Amino acid sequence: MNPLRPVLHWLTRLGLTARRWALAWGRILHLGAVVLVLMCSPSSYSRGTRWRLAQHMYADTAPILLGFTLLAALLSLVITRIVVVTADSYGLTRYAMEMVIRVLVLELIPLIAALFVAMRATIPNGTQLALMRQSGHLAALRARGADPIRMELLPRVVAGMYASITLAALSCVVALALAYLGVYGFSLAGLPGYTRMFGHVFTPQVTLVFVLRTLFFSMAIALIPMAAGLHETDSPQRAQQADAGIGGLARMFAVLLLIEVCSLMSNYYY
Repeated sequence: MNPLRPVLHWLTRLGLTARRWALAWGRILHLGAVVLVLMCSPSSYSRGTRWRLAQHMYADTAPILLGFTLLAALLSLVITRIVVVTADSYGLTRYAMEMVIRVLVLELIPLIAALFVAMRATIPNGTQLALMRQSGHLAALRARGADPIRMELLPRVVAGMYASITLAALSCVVALALAYLGVYGFSLAGLPGYTRMFGHVFTPQVTLVFVLRTLFFSMAIALIPMAAGLHETDSPQRAQQADAGIGGLARMFAVLLLIEVCSLMSNYYY
């Protein structure tokens, strides 16, 4: 038996894995560039496309808006109470509100909103796109001279981004209001100090990072499941299909983690 055979087998598997990952990331980047160009092109918003876009935006946002807002409100009340009680026990009450806003509004809510939209909307949309591809619907669109990316993928990507940004923005407003009520109650006496503290937290740099972070989160959870549904393997074997789906989820979580790390470094290390 050749003693180098296990090493060669391991190197071959490593090379195939690296090739699959490079191909998957290349497809994501290429698809992202194509979608960005289509989003900026007025020709992408014809009457039929606008109607499909409106349908997807409503279907991806309206059913989960109330539920996620209530979840964010409950999370805000719980975290605010925990932080206020803990800070009071250590004599750091004046820092409690700033800590709540930094932890809850700046860090948790945008990430939770992106994950919530991914699980409820964009990952199922990616599965629908994969079924369309396997059933021949996308090929039929190409045969009729239509662009499947413009007709089927673009509305789903835009709707996913819209849902993530809408849920994050609304939930941040609700969290800010409930954080104030949790500390000051229904009195307006704490409003001047609250606004000064809000301005101290949301500096121009932090605000820019917050906006970009929310935007990149929405792009990641909207685009990567679509790329997985459009390009992953057509193999009828369930094991390979499951591996492809897990690979798409792994890439999405890797991008979210990278965005979160870059955001933390921008806010607290520079």
